[in-house]
Amino acid sequence: MDNLLVCAGQICRQPARSESPAGIPQLSLVLEHRSQQQEAGLNRQCYVRLQVVCSGDLAQQTQHLLLGDTVRVQGFLNRHQQRNGQSKLVLHAQQIEQIR
Repeated sequence: MDNLLVCAGQICRQPARSESPAGIPQLSLVLEHRSQQQEAGLNRQCYVRLQVVCSGDLAQQTQHLLLGDTVRVQGFLNRHQQRNGQSKLVLHAQQIEQIR
């Protein structure tokens, strides 16, 4: 069973490109999502900033993405532990589509 998350928003930090120690291309960006959703019959303003990472071919295919671009990302959530011991959720992209 695939439990994929889809999130759309604007890239709010300059994408960071790097390579893993094994030479695999990597891309990291921060996505800012704003929307209005219905909850319990009421409108709710939603706002989140979410770190997105992708590796391999997808990282190479998305090298054209820039700060301010609007994208739709499909992938899965995973927990990353930071050097200071705190954890954060990261969206591991399996598909990124630029929205014009």
